[in-house]
Amino acid sequence: MKIGIIISQTEPETVWNVFRFGNFSLNKEHEVKVFLLGKGVECEEIEDEKYDVKEEIGKFLDNGGKMFACGTCLKSRKKEGSEVCPLSTMQDLMDIVEQSDKILTF
Repeated sequence: MKIGIIISQTEPETVWNVFRFGNFSLNKEHEVKVFLLGKGVECEEIEDEKYDVKEEIGKFLDNGGKMFACGTCLKSRKKEGSEVCPLSTMQDLMDIVEQSDKILTF
């Protein structure tokens, strides 16, 4: 199955669980793409003692998960793209929506 996930928040427990689910899905041999939108583009900056978001994101990328990040959202925060937040467009988001069997939003 092709799973598209849209993250538009930075609440540590939620984002941590999203990437845990993404990793679980990848281990079940599903294709998973994550699009970071709005505040979601700040997810690589989440620091939390209990929920290690950066570790889960690293596993997600190592397991073959694909990441996209809203370029306009990054620019409005005066941020550059990165491996975790690669500069992407609304067309990329539309492609994910059209190509996915399921879309999850957080």
